[in-house]
Amino acid sequence: MGATAEQYLRQLDTGRRPDLPETTAGTLRLDLRDDGSTDHWYLTIADQHVRVTRSADDAELVVRADRAVFDRMARGELHPGAGLLRNELTVHGNMRLLMLLRRIFAGPDGARHPHELGRAALVGRAASTARDERS
Repeated sequence: MGATAEQYLRQLDTGRRPDLPETTAGTLRLDLRDDGSTDHWYLTIADQHVRVTRSADDAELVVRADRAVFDRMARGELHPGAGLLRNELTVHGNMRLLMLLRRIFAGPDGARHPHELGRAALVGRAASTARDERS
């Protein structure tokens, strides 16, 4: 997944996103800083769709970071929450929408939700117990 943030954002506007909550809607502006200039990307989220445009309009949540930080998020190398805690990105506005950004920038290839890992551990434990009982 060697995409840059710009490549990643351009391909976002391609249909329904079942990973987004059906009832959540909002606007986000991503400000990508690079060598003294800033590129603005405006995301409108509604009905499990993400519409992406280039605009510096006001949004409910504004996320600012260096282009390299957004590139790492696009490649799944950086979770938006971790970037916020490390002060690699700043946010202003409705923090609830930051969770949408986490879903839009999905994470590394092969990453699994913690619930999936827990279920897999339970299945493994049950199989081990069944083997022990048969012995």
